[in-house]
Amino acid sequence: MAVESLGILGIEGIHYYVRDLDRSRRFYVDCLDFAIIGERGPEQVPGDRQRSLAFRAGDCTVVCSTPVGEGGRAHRFLSKHPDGVGTIAFRVRDAERAFALLEARGGTPISDVEHVEGDEGSLSTFSITTPFGDTTFRFIERRGNMPLFPGMITFDPPRGGSNRFGFVRFDHITSNFQTMSPTLLWLEHVLGFQRFWDVAFHTRDVRAQIRDGSGLRSVVMWDPESGVKFANNEPYRPNFKGSQINVFHEEHRGDGVQHLALEVPDIIETVRALRARGVEFMPTPAAYYDRLPERLAQLGIERIDEPIEALRELGILVDGHGKGSYLLQIFLKDSARLYGNPEAGPFFYEIIQRKGDLGFGEGNFRALFESIEREQTKGAAS
Repeated sequence: MAVESLGILGIEGIHYYVRDLDRSRRFYVDCLDFAIIGERGPEQVPGDRQRSLAFRAGDCTVVCSTPVGEGGRAHRFLSKHPDGVGTIAFRVRDAERAFALLEARGGTPISDVEHVEGDEGSLSTFSITTPFGDTTFRFIERRGNMPLFPGMITFDPPRGGSNRFGFVRFDHITSNFQTMSPTLLWLEHVLGFQRFWDVAFHTRDVRAQIRDGSGLRSVVMWDPESGVKFANNEPYRPNFKGSQINVFHEEHRGDGVQHLALEVPDIIETVRALRARGVEFMPTPAAYYDRLPERLAQLGIERIDEPIEALRELGILVDGHGKGSYLLQIFLKDSARLYGNPEAGPFFYEIIQRKGDLGFGEGNFRALFESIEREQTKGAAS
């Protein structure tokens, strides 16, 4: 039975806690060509114990905050975790109504609904705790032209980038858990989301005597009204401890947001331009592209518009369910490996272009993992 909708309109943005705010500025502006749309700090809000910059490209908004002294939200998060996503914000039609529904369903509000009046509009907002580790959810109702946060200095015009890479919106949010069932139940019964898609696999046949390979279980939950999607992963036996999902849990020091997908209209153009800027992506073994024509045939994808050699050159992955639809995706290196510093965290971005397919690249998980293992086996034998 469907649960009454909260009236979510979309993802407002994410709040990312970092140790080095200038490094974040260089990444979003100099590498991804996001614009800086505002800033906030103790000078604007006395007693605020963090300094923040807000970045935007298309409908993708990322607020990065770093501690100023001790005791603030950024300091508390970073005292437990490496850099990571501490808050996901949603636009809602009616904050009071969303609050009442969540509280009645067993949600845990951090505060009552707060109302802020400005010269050009009003803002109503509240936050709740979640099973996503130390990541909270914020719900925001906006009327008129209001800044992201009270006290934020808005830059008009924005400073920095101009979104030359064509980022459109957040396609989905992916989080990792040691056990995801509590989160799925919470998303269903508290937030009112529905099950959209699921998969479980291991890169080797799952037999009791096998102790290598890598696997996961993944379930996507979504809000049908807004289209907001959460992909949720947990490790899959055997080799639970060696699963990339469990490795994330250990590196992040808890459950949390693993990556966000940024939608683009032309992934080849975007990735080629990003690579020219020095942006680093996770490598894709040559074996993946050697088998790609066979995989596409198995998936029922008769043709794709993009030359396979261009995909090989750029490291772009392809997946789909046939019937003329497919998707293309690629993953940036995670922050810890980008900067050679574990405290930068295991979070990363995905870039995705959908050509009619609404799936989540499940075949790419398996194909990429198997390709890596073939490359490793080839290297050991040579």
